[in-house]
Amino acid sequence: MPEADYTLYTFAMSHYSEKIRWSLDHLTLPYREVCMTPLFHIVPALKMGGRKQTTVPILVTPEASIQDSARILGWLEEHHGPLDLIPPDIHDEVQAVEARFNKIGRDVARFLYAAGFGEGDDYIIKLWTDHASKAQAFVIRHTYPAIKWSFKRQLKINEAGIARARKRIGDEITWLEQRLDEGHAFLAGDRFTVADITAASLLAPLACPDEHPVYREPQYKSTMGDAIEAWRDSTALQWVRDLYKQHRGEIKIQ
Repeated sequence: MPEADYTLYTFAMSHYSEKIRWSLDHLTLPYREVCMTPLFHIVPALKMGGRKQTTVPILVTPEASIQDSARILGWLEEHHGPLDLIPPDIHDEVQAVEARFNKIGRDVARFLYAAGFGEGDDYIIKLWTDHASKAQAFVIRHTYPAIKWSFKRQLKINEAGIARARKRIGDEITWLEQRLDEGHAFLAGDRFTVADITAASLLAPLACPDEHPVYREPQYKSTMGDAIEAWRDSTALQWVRDLYKQHRGEIKIQ
């Protein structure tokens, strides 16, 4: 494989990061992944993204630094297209499905952390410090209550916010199941596209596919159990698990 000249900045648990990681892997574009540490990612993300945003993923290339999963895919299409993941004949359909599932990304995160915060704090600290330096891990452990408070405020983790998240996620799961009930194996056209990657990646934290090194962990499943249980046996989440098995393979988060 050619030497990687792209660097992908991620969080290991981030479903938006997984969406781009999967896309790059499918396209066989070499890249180096850097898993960032929450809190300590803020300044680098602001500098790299240049959009006054602190979100990941961020793809850094010799030509540009691109923040946000949809923008990254747009850049890849412009510089490496046409992409089999975004076929020209169903381009608009693919992008429409991508957009609808992108919208529930924060809802999935809100729903998961609402279930995990409290009894699952020790595990969340572990997730947040797995790729941290010793100094960074020390800071996170000792300031965790303040970080959690800020996180809950930003994600609107409260009774009303959780209810809205449940409904929005449920609406998209219902749409996905209707699509499957109509006999479609894929979400746009009759082939595997970014539409499928987006839906599967954004729902993977709830589906817990065996291929994902974070979501498959027994401790993850027990910590986020209240959120996972809501749709665990649904046709939609089984589709996610099947798609991972058929089209993803074992994931190695670098």
